[in-house]
Amino acid sequence: MAMKRAATSAIRAFSSSSPSSPGSSGSSTRFLHASAESKKIVGVFYKANEYASLNPNFVGSLEGALGIRGWLESQGHQYIVTDDKEGLDSELEKHIPDLHVLITTPFHPAYVTEERIKRAKNLKLLLTAGIGSDHIDLKAAAAAGLTVAEVTGSNVVSVAEDELMRILILVRNFLPGYHQVINGEWNVAAIAYRAYDLEGKTVGTVGAGRIGKLLLQRLKPFNCNLLYHDRIKMEPELEKQTGAKFEEDLDSMLSKCDIVVINTPLTEKTRGMFDKERIAKMKKGVLIVNNARGAIMDTQAVVDACSSGQIGGYSGDVWNPQPAPKDHPWRYMPNHAMTPHISGTTIDGQLRYAAGVKDMLDRYFKGEEFPAQNYIVKEGKLASQYL
Repeated sequence: MAMKRAATSAIRAFSSSSPSSPGSSGSSTRFLHASAESKKIVGVFYKANEYASLNPNFVGSLEGALGIRGWLESQGHQYIVTDDKEGLDSELEKHIPDLHVLITTPFHPAYVTEERIKRAKNLKLLLTAGIGSDHIDLKAAAAAGLTVAEVTGSNVVSVAEDELMRILILVRNFLPGYHQVINGEWNVAAIAYRAYDLEGKTVGTVGAGRIGKLLLQRLKPFNCNLLYHDRIKMEPELEKQTGAKFEEDLDSMLSKCDIVVINTPLTEKTRGMFDKERIAKMKKGVLIVNNARGAIMDTQAVVDACSSGQIGGYSGDVWNPQPAPKDHPWRYMPNHAMTPHISGTTIDGQLRYAAGVKDMLDRYFKGEEFPAQNYIVKEGKLASQYL
C-alpha cells in the first residue's frame, strides 16, 4: 500500500510541477506554435480486457488511457484511444489525416513510418508513454519539423529490477524446475547440472545509461565482477561505488563475460550488432539478458546459438517485431526465458509515464518547453543516443 500511495503521489506531483521557460516563438518547429484551440489527440495502447477493472491504477492500458481523458476533455480536446494500429483499414489510420498529437508506447508500438508522417498534415507532436521511440521514423519526423519526446527515466527502476530477476532465473536454471512442478515431475539432476551461483561471475552491460547504472548498483551486493561498455565512462564516484570497470572495446569485454546484459538503444549502429560472428566471440554457454530492443540481435543467430549451446540461456521481453507473431522462432528455441514486453510497464512505471505524458501535454498546450532530457527530436535534430 505504501508503494501505491507513493506512486499515486508521484503522478500528482509530476503533473502539477512548474514548467520550464517557454521557447522562442520564432522557431520553425511546429511544437512551439501550439495554440489554445481544441486538439485531436490519439493514443495507441494495449487492450486490458477483463484485467482492466482489477486495479484502479492500471492506467497504461486502452481502458485506462493514461488516466487523462477527463482532464483533456474538460479543456475541450478530443481524445481517442485504440489498440487497432496496423494497416490502412486500422482505427489509427482513420485518424492519421487530422490528428494533432499521437501518443504511443513501446509495449504495443504503433509504427510511425515516413508514409504516415506525410499523411498526417496536422501532426505536431509524437509522445512515447515510456522510454524508447525507435518505433518512429525519427529522421522523417525531424525532416517534417515534428517534436518527438518520451518520458525519460519513467521506467528505469522497473527495467533494471526485471533484468536482475532474469539474470537470476538464467543462472539458477529456474524455469525448467518450475515446469517440472506444473507437469507433476521431480528430477533434481535435470536442473542442478547447469545451475550456478551468481557470486563470482563476470557480468557486463552493453550500455551504462540510466538503466545500466541502476543494474550495476543492484548487482554490487552479489559480489560479481562487473564490467561495462559505453560511449563515455561513468562518473568516477559511481565507478568506485559499484566497482564496475570500463571496457573501451566491446568484443574484448564480451569475451570475458559469463553474463551479458543489453542496455543500449536501438539505432542504425546497434541494429543487428549481435550477429553470428559477434556471438561466436563470446564465452561458450554465455547467458544473455536483453530488455533493450529485439532488433539489436540477429534473430536467427540467437536461435542457432541457443541450439548449439554457444548461448547457454537467453532472456528478455523485447522482440522484432512486436507483438511477436506466433511463429517467431524465439518462442521455440531451447534455454530461453522470454516474456511479452512487460519490464517497463509495472503499475508504478505506468503511473510515472502517465504523469510524464500529462506534464508534457500541459506544457504543449501552453507553448512551453519540455524537460530537456525528454526530447528525442527537437528543431530538426535527433538526440545523441539515436545518432
